[in-house]
Amino acid sequence: MEVTENSQHNTEAEEKFSTGMTLTRPFAFIGEKVIGWINMLGKATIFLCLALWKTFRPKQFPKVIAQIYYIGASSTTIIILVSLFTGMVLGLQSYHALIQFGAVGGLGALVSLSLIRELGPVLTAIMITARAGSAITAEIGIQRISEQVDALQTMRIDPFRYLISPRITAAIISFPLLTAVFDFIGIIGGYISGVALLGLNAGVYSHSIQANVDMKDLTDGFVKSIVFAIIVATVCCYQGYFVHMRKDSHGAKAVGLATTSAVVTSCVLILVSDYVVTSLLLI
Repeated sequence: MEVTENSQHNTEAEEKFSTGMTLTRPFAFIGEKVIGWINMLGKATIFLCLALWKTFRPKQFPKVIAQIYYIGASSTTIIILVSLFTGMVLGLQSYHALIQFGAVGGLGALVSLSLIRELGPVLTAIMITARAGSAITAEIGIQRISEQVDALQTMRIDPFRYLISPRITAAIISFPLLTAVFDFIGIIGGYISGVALLGLNAGVYSHSIQANVDMKDLTDGFVKSIVFAIIVATVCCYQGYFVHMRKDSHGAKAVGLATTSAVVTSCVLILVSDYVVTSLLLI
């Protein structure tokens, strides 16, 4: 009799435990994901600090110059193309919106401020991520899975100083320069749409820009570009460097997944950080 009662008690306890586990499972999943993101954020921060610290070492300058050419100069064509048509579309849409209120004279200010404050830094960062960031992740990832990184360590060559630091430094230098190119070409695109195609007076367009754009607007745009450079370079290098630690895949498949993850994560963080930085700059 006592055995039967004990077994019933154990069964009821197991059922309650199972029910409790079922109810808490979604929260456990969310907590696990949040803790994973926090751990990754901490690792990426340490990764960035080590890379920046090892930038200030002898014989780094030639490597940085090579990466500036790869990340910056090689991306100039796509930046010019995207910025030109972005400015033209922005000028076309803004002209037809402003003319309804008789405020077409503010076209130059609207185009220039939209590009300098928001579209320039954001679209430049996304374009560089798509062109150079993905290649950085794939290149470092292949070096990792083919044991070239281990070979560097065997030869007493610091992989951070050789692979990571020049890329992050070059990104910090290249992003603001390419953002300036994007802004300039985008304003020219707005000029083409508003003045050359729609007949707005060229002096009105130019005066609107000079009267409404000040140094703070330019500074805010460059601050955003530097923040985006740090984010993109860190995420792409981190994903490639630790590709061998992925649990979902190995080898070439891991490199492909790491590249995709780096691009998607960088683009999401660019948009999130854009809001955060904008909020801080407007305080």
